Amino acid sequence: MVFDRRTSGILLHPTSLPGPNGCGDLGQAAYHFVDWLVGAGQTLWQVLPLMPIGPADSPYMSVSAFAGNPLMVDLEELVAKGWLAPISDAERVGFSDERVNYAKVVPFRNEKLRQAAAGFAAKASEADKAGFEAFCKAEASWLDDYALFMALDERFAGKLWPDWDKGVAKREPKALAKARKDLAESITFWQFVQWCFDRQWKSVKAYANERGVQLIGDMPIFVAHHSADCWARPDLYYLDENKWPTVIAGVPPDFFSATGQRWGNPLYDWAAMDKDGYAWWIERIKRQLALADVVRIDHFRGFAGYWEIPASEPTAIHGRWVPGPGKALFAAIEKALGKLPIIAEDLGVITPDVEDLRDSFALPGMRILEFAFAAGPDHNFLPHNYVPNTVVYTGTHDNDTIRGWWATCTERERDFARHYLSTDGHDIHWTMIRAAAMSVARMAVYQFQDVLGLDGYHRMNTPGQVGCWTWRFKWDYVGPEPARRLAELCALSSRTGADKLPRMSEWPADKPLP
Repeated sequence: MVFDRRTSGILLHPTSLPGPNGCGDLGQAAYHFVDWLVGAGQTLWQVLPLMPIGPADSPYMSVSAFAGNPLMVDLEELVAKGWLAPISDAERVGFSDERVNYAKVVPFRNEKLRQAAAGFAAKASEADKAGFEAFCKAEASWLDDYALFMALDERFAGKLWPDWDKGVAKREPKALAKARKDLAESITFWQFVQWCFDRQWKSVKAYANERGVQLIGDMPIFVAHHSADCWARPDLYYLDENKWPTVIAGVPPDFFSATGQRWGNPLYDWAAMDKDGYAWWIERIKRQLALADVVRIDHFRGFAGYWEIPASEPTAIHGRWVPGPGKALFAAIEKALGKLPIIAEDLGVITPDVEDLRDSFALPGMRILEFAFAAGPDHNFLPHNYVPNTVVYTGTHDNDTIRGWWATCTERERDFARHYLSTDGHDIHWTMIRAAAMSVARMAVYQFQDVLGLDGYHRMNTPGQVGCWTWRFKWDYVGPEPARRLAELCALSSRTGADKLPRMSEWPADKPLP
């Protein structure tokens, strides 16, 4: 298992990849990036949630906990299949190589996918038709509800599902049967899109695995209210008789926010989930582990205890801590699926019960190097305080880049970092990457922006702000130096990707390091 050896890798979401059609996807750039990882001695590629984006273009508030993001489907592969006409440069006006313009990209890609679905229906080979049918059958447990939900969402555009016609909102059998018949074409389209995503992503994953690179997925703890999951199984959430949440998720007031964070996700009825042995969670984890080798679970502390906010409250101030399912959930998942390759995102206010839950299943937690210099030498995120079963990040998708952080952190933090890291800050990004690589943490993950030495303009997300999740890079940003330096660090710190490089004892004294 990946947790048993020293490894390192890169955090980069596929939408950030280069490509001609408005956002990164699962086309040739994804394979090129895997090749780059191999050349850089890296054995991990961590992504953000692969699900469809939700409000504010966030991948953390999706319409499905099981589906893949249609924006990541490689359109050029559909052109090569003969299902889609070649895309002209004129059709790409308004696209950027450095930012995803979702207002233009979403309708453009959706229209191209519809054209491809029509092309598939008219021209697909018998083998492709059989592959599509096999996928629909194998994934029916979530795909049928998802495709119907999306078809209904189009029919009732602008309405949340409790405001749909009563029959389909409350899933009356006759109403659902009629909807499946009336919306058959649309349902087939959404199934087709998911088939395209699934086979393309699994092709990228197989390519990576064959070259010694493992994929780390990312899974939000909660789901969106306006989602196929909540609509299909309302009994698993705290909803009123009209299917609106009675209580919602968030976090309490803290140093960063006087009113806390009101996320708005419906909260699970854990007692209801316990009755069938947490079957929904088992299926969810199983699906994520089919898409990735390791899964990071966001807001892990919510399994020990979560902040419950009355849905009527405008802020998170008037909430309360409520016990989560704890060990019972993970015991059920482990019994069904075996040893869990899960990373616990244990950030925030972490109490002993959270640590006990994490450690009971030997799950690695997280340390963020950017946070390490805000206090003193006892800070948990300083490398000398790590334990081996840990994943160290220079920063996550919610953090500034290292150079951006260095430019905006307090002078006290900078002074502490200068002394601790023995640096004047001129190449602070490489200094921090080196500190992470040399630490005892078995896994080290670096934002690609940090490896490229980019400033705060290039950060992926600023929590609480809109207009995020848009960053893309160009191969012109990269050059040969980042891969060379990472490969050297990987060799020097005995991380797995260095196995193909000579050992230090084998390097002649007069030969430079790779």
